[in-house]
Amino acid sequence: MPGFFFPQNNMTELNGKDDCKLGEGKIHKKKQKAFGADLKNYLKSMVPHIESGIKTSSSRNVMLSAEEVIQWSQSLEKLLASQSGQSVFREFLKSEFSEENIEFWLACEDYKKTKSDHLHGKAERIYEEFVQSDAIKQINIDYQMREATAKRAQDPTHTSFDEAQKMVYILMERDSYPRFLKSRAYLNLLNQLQTSTSR
Repeated sequence: MPGFFFPQNNMTELNGKDDCKLGEGKIHKKKQKAFGADLKNYLKSMVPHIESGIKTSSSRNVMLSAEEVIQWSQSLEKLLASQSGQSVFREFLKSEFSEENIEFWLACEDYKKTKSDHLHGKAERIYEEFVQSDAIKQINIDYQMREATAKRAQDPTHTSFDEAQKMVYILMERDSYPRFLKSRAYLNLLNQLQTSTSR
């Protein structure tokens, strides 16, 4: 009864499945390697004195010290007072899909320094980007706060976003910040800096 048993075809079928699994395994390993490389490159960019001559996006050297990175763990305020701290924290928030919080906070800080004749335009942009109910980067504030902020943004003053900014700050302080301090990104950076200092 020829034709019912095709050992050659079955073997190719099996090999095809194995190849698929091998291919999937390679893709998974590639993803892990890519993530590792990204993290390594990111840390290198944050630690220029380990890799000499590495520049940040603003094309100036940012010399990070272990002391500064340790200070970040004292309070969210100290973390956000540091340009490097803001960058590292922002990368962490991106990994948690909540970078809109720091972006809103920074936009508010910038807004407070705005000249009075530019307040209206900036208030509108911040409201549309972060506050309105269908905003692309909608921040996590309650309905009452959203409504109150909307009213304040219509007749803007330098304090229009203060209450919403405070609420987002508290959210980051209680939620994201403690996780950031336990994160691999922060601990690896601190460890790398302490190791380079002790050499």
